[in-house]
Amino acid sequence: MFLNWNEYRSGLLATIGKFAQSQPEFMQGYQQMEKGAAAQQHLDAKTHELIALAVAVTTRCDGCLSIHVEAAAKSGATREEIAEALAVAINLNTGAALVYTARALDVYDNLPNK
Repeated sequence: MFLNWNEYRSGLLATIGKFAQSQPEFMQGYQQMEKGAAAQQHLDAKTHELIALAVAVTTRCDGCLSIHVEAAAKSGATREEIAEALAVAINLNTGAALVYTARALDVYDNLPNK
């Protein structure tokens, strides 16, 4: 069953708001980092959001998906552009699994007394 993403996003932001009240210094630092990452020196807002979505998929962060899909759409990203960015993320995960497969086999090949 899929989430009601609008309700989820609202609840998530409310919970984060409560956390921010209990940890104001941390949240100020987080917001400063977010501000720096969002600075558009070389990439536009849509590209930033497509990268954020790719990372959200690879880290399996529902909250990130909820926030960044909305932001990507507001930045002009189409469904097709989002799907293409996510295909890149899926491919990267597959590539990472392939690399770690090679590492696992290397571990096996270097076991003593096999």
